[in-house]
Amino acid sequence: MGNLLHLAGVSFKYTGIGASQQEVLTDITLSLGKNECVAIVGQSGSGKTTLIQHFTGLLKPTSGHIFFNDMDIWARSFRKSLLRRKIGLVFQFPETQLFEETVARDIAFGPRNLGLGEADIAQRVEEAMAALELDPRHFRERSPFRLSEGEKRRVAIAGVLAMQPDMLVFDEPTAGLDPKSVGRFIVIVRRLIDAGKAVTIVTHNMDFVAEVADRVIALRAGQLVFDGFPGELFTDADKIRNIGLQRPEIMDALASWHGPLSASLQGVYSFRELTARIKKIAHSPGL
Repeated sequence: MGNLLHLAGVSFKYTGIGASQQEVLTDITLSLGKNECVAIVGQSGSGKTTLIQHFTGLLKPTSGHIFFNDMDIWARSFRKSLLRRKIGLVFQFPETQLFEETVARDIAFGPRNLGLGEADIAQRVEEAMAALELDPRHFRERSPFRLSEGEKRRVAIAGVLAMQPDMLVFDEPTAGLDPKSVGRFIVIVRRLIDAGKAVTIVTHNMDFVAEVADRVIALRAGQLVFDGFPGELFTDADKIRNIGLQRPEIMDALASWHGPLSASLQGVYSFRELTARIKKIAHSPGL
């Protein structure tokens, strides 16, 4: 898996009047590649949002280096405009940035600013709407301000996707969404991964992490304290407690099961994993 983004020894602290001398990020080294969904987790104030703001050059590290496709993004020869087209950063509550009269015009705003022809813009709008499950026949001419909160968020994300980035970075994408909308977003994330996108998600929602993430990066007080598979984190009670997180609810539900739990179901941390285990049991010889 080729690395799109690589951080090498990145540290950061805010400067200026009233800024603390304490580092917000300390010696972060990690790589992010294609075809994976990475969840960045940790308590409030652990440095998650500050970290992703380094991905597109919104913040410059106090020390360390950031590489995109092996190019130092802070080198004089590197064009930040390229980086911000290739990495789509979706802030928390992106629907507050909707402003056009129709859904189609709002999604087309970014591609139009790239100077693309109208045919290319129309194609990108159609593809982005399809990826976000926004039927063009139903949504194209509607006002984005007359949609549900979940629909507004999907329109906002479609606007980022229409720029055709290689990586999408979401900051708390499930905040304020009802369970149905969260479930729809889980499907959308998996579809983006299958299409070859790299997806990085900052979130407090461990149930959401369990369902979508292929890899988890955990921060504590600005330091990287875990980088591995979700199951490794969620089945280590001491580690997840030390990070200040809670394990997914399905693990507590299975732990409270009356009677002994089958060994084949121990360590299950998501409904996706539970479904896979049950299918495996159903197809085992002798059943």
